[in-house]
Amino acid sequence: MVEINSNRKIIHIDMDAFYASVEQMDHPELMGKPIAVGGSENRGVVAAASYEARKFGVRSAISGVLAKKNCPDLIFVKPRFDRYKEISNKIHKIFHDYTDLVEPLSLDEAYLDVTHNKKGNPSATLLAQEIRMRILNEVGLTASAGISVNKFVAKIASDYNKPNGQKTVNPEEVLSFLEALPIRKFYGVGKVTTEKMYQLGIFTGLELKSKSIEFLEKHFGKSGVFYYHVVRGIHNGEVKPNRITKSVAAEHTFDTNLSSEIFMLEQLEKIAANLERRLKKHNIAGKTVTLKIKYSDFTQQTRSKTVPYFIADKGLIIENVKELLYQERMKDSVRLLGISLSNLNTEQKKTVVVQLQFAF
Repeated sequence: MVEINSNRKIIHIDMDAFYASVEQMDHPELMGKPIAVGGSENRGVVAAASYEARKFGVRSAISGVLAKKNCPDLIFVKPRFDRYKEISNKIHKIFHDYTDLVEPLSLDEAYLDVTHNKKGNPSATLLAQEIRMRILNEVGLTASAGISVNKFVAKIASDYNKPNGQKTVNPEEVLSFLEALPIRKFYGVGKVTTEKMYQLGIFTGLELKSKSIEFLEKHFGKSGVFYYHVVRGIHNGEVKPNRITKSVAAEHTFDTNLSSEIFMLEQLEKIAANLERRLKKHNIAGKTVTLKIKYSDFTQQTRSKTVPYFIADKGLIIENVKELLYQERMKDSVRLLGISLSNLNTEQKKTVVVQLQFAF
């Protein structure tokens, strides 16, 4: 059996409410106020929310209408992705002062392998503190950090003392930390999977750990093997600088299941718009469009189509998605829809990193 690799020192840095914090930094009159980046009170989807807005249930991926309903004093701000990228570049330069093993996950978060670092400092905890202080002093923003022996635990730990905090999970603490963790806090266990685990009597890491690999495979397929290992602290994925993006996706899980293709198309328009923003932000285009459908019984279906030219435009994406949607009748009501674009131009010309959206 594979054992925990306790020799590695991994830091996960996650900026605090990044887009919203940049807006508050650049516009001091917004400091301390509930703001939403993206969307509006009449239409659109929120891309990010300040902590002041989050207290009212405003979060990314909800409609501007619902956000305003939850928080009547909410201020909507237009996204400035060029500015966010500029700030992100400054932050990543700081990372590279410590190690070249930096794996960006998005503009606002990254893994750093500091097992062997440029400062010669054996304490990953002290390095994380220093990095966060430099980001605050040199950029003007706060960041949170998680420190542990692998990427999985570091990622969970970075969320533990947010905002502007950090948590170290030492090798000897990993198992007890994971056993006590609510299952909804496990990275990669989304809202739907959480509900399914609850139905199976799995509420904590300890209860997940009590299930056999056969049981987890039966109920969760390949993901079951992943859950079996990570709850035992086993996750040996390396920090990879230069990840090549093979697909870009956007998806949404609905509070109420959809049973009409008309309503589905309405939602797919919003998802396509979200996807278009991501693609254009990174100058990405692709040839293969995939529609992802998750039904109310948790079964999943994908339908794909490849076109002879690269596309990134919402209109062209939705045109192909519409064809895939009406390809065959729905077998049940739908709880999740997603669109992804693969066969990308990045595979031919450059390496890029984008943030994928999962239904958490």
